Amino acid sequence: MSGIRLIVGLGNPGPEYDRTRHNAGFWLLDELCWRYKGSWRTDGKFHGDIARVDIEGQDVWLLKPMTYMNLSGQAVLALAHFYKILPDQILVVHDELDLPPGAARFKQGGGHGGHNGLKDIAARLGSPAFWRLRLGIGHPGDRNEVANFVLKKPRAEEQQGLDEAIEQALRQLPAAIGGKMAAAMKELHTAAK
Repeated sequence: MSGIRLIVGLGNPGPEYDRTRHNAGFWLLDELCWRYKGSWRTDGKFHGDIARVDIEGQDVWLLKPMTYMNLSGQAVLALAHFYKILPDQILVVHDELDLPPGAARFKQGGGHGGHNGLKDIAARLGSPAFWRLRLGIGHPGDRNEVANFVLKKPRAEEQQGLDEAIEQALRQLPAAIGGKMAAAMKELHTAAK
C-alpha cells in the first residue's frame, strides 16, 4: 500500500449542522488539522475547505466538502483529479450507523450502506476502492428514523463515546497514512470498544 495522500471528512456545511451526528467526519478533520498546525481555507475549485499538513514526514491534503453530503464526490473528485491522487490513497472519514458510539473502524472498499456521501464519492471516482474510517453513531432502531437521527445532536454519553473513538482513530492515523494500514487497523479495532 502506498499510503494516504488525501483525508476527506464528511459532513454538512452551516452552523445548524455543526454538532449533528452526520458531521462526525468534520469533527475528526478539525482536530487533525489543529494538531498538525494546518489552517483551513475555502477553495471554490475544490468545492470545499482544504488544508495541507505534514504528518510525520507525509504531505497530506485535508478536505471538508461544502457541497452537502449527497454531493461530496464532487469535491473529492476535483481535488483527487487535480493532484493525481488514486482512490486507494484516499481516506474518507464518516459517521456509521452500524457501529455504536465509541467504535471506530478502518475499511477499504465495499458498499455504501445507504450513506449518500459514500455513494456519491464511489460514483464520481468510478471506484469504491477508497479507504474509510467509520465513526460509530449508533442506530435509532427504526430505519424510517435514520434521516432525522443523523441530523440531530448526539446525547451526552454518545458524544463522549464519539470523542473517545475520534481520539483512538487520531492515534492510529500516522501509521495508516504511512502505508501501515494493517497495523493501524489492528490497533484501532482492538482499542475501540
